[in-house]
Amino acid sequence: MASCDGRVVIVTGGARGIGREHSLAFAREGASVVVNDLGGAVDGAGSDASAAERTAAEIREQGGRAVANHADVADWTATRALVEQAISTFGRLDVVVNNAGILRDRMFVNTSIEEWDLIMRVHLRGHFCTSRHAAAWWRDRAKAGEPVTARIINTTSGAGLQGSVGQSNYVAAKAGIAALTLNQAVELARYGVTANCIAPSARTRLTEGVFADKMKEVASGFDVQDPANISPIVVWLGSAESSDVTGQCFEVEGGKLSVADGWRTGPTADKGGRWDPVELGGTVRELIRKAVPAQKVYGA
Repeated sequence: MASCDGRVVIVTGGARGIGREHSLAFAREGASVVVNDLGGAVDGAGSDASAAERTAAEIREQGGRAVANHADVADWTATRALVEQAISTFGRLDVVVNNAGILRDRMFVNTSIEEWDLIMRVHLRGHFCTSRHAAAWWRDRAKAGEPVTARIINTTSGAGLQGSVGQSNYVAAKAGIAALTLNQAVELARYGVTANCIAPSARTRLTEGVFADKMKEVASGFDVQDPANISPIVVWLGSAESSDVTGQCFEVEGGKLSVADGWRTGPTADKGGRWDPVELGGTVRELIRKAVPAQKVYGA
């Protein structure tokens, strides 16, 4: 028996790159897959319905079950229809993998309000819409007394966890996704829903232009940047077996898997009363000295 037999999965941005590998991997493990992809360019411009159709057809040709969907992940009404399509086509919904994303890189001082808003819309709002509709359906199932073993798997980034020079809009959106995952995990646990996120490093349309040398295909041996390397942890998190894992963020690159250690309360000084600003210089520096240093910002 495959690990996801009988489960129904939505993969946003599921037609190309990492998302395509997620779609194929879930199908190989027995899941029915809704391949969602607007088919736009790296910067979010345009659309191409054939992208999702091709990947869904590829799954069916391999003996799997899949349908295509072309919804804009940040469109509230279209993502409701996306969730409804999964349920009406396959009879249920078990997993939402939020993978869709774009780039509009710019140094902070040169970033336009349009570039800021577009990244927030696609990444942060895009992670909200599909998950929100799915969560409401799962809540209703749980309240009706039905067993629910549902999963939300979000996609943050090392940039969102540590920062990245020239990507302030992307960094802020991805950091928001990591924090959103924590809240989803706590709020949705009562309904049988887990929420986790991954921070992948792999060769995609988004990374090839930024990290061209690092992302080159290798002539032989293990290809560390192959996007297929990311999907096993996503499939496992989407399976029924992962029910005890929630609120976690996993960094994934090649064969390397780690749990990200997020913000937490560090060294503390308590005066027992209000501080005077003149007292704080030495105290702040002493707290920083005791704290574990933050990881270096990418590109710094």
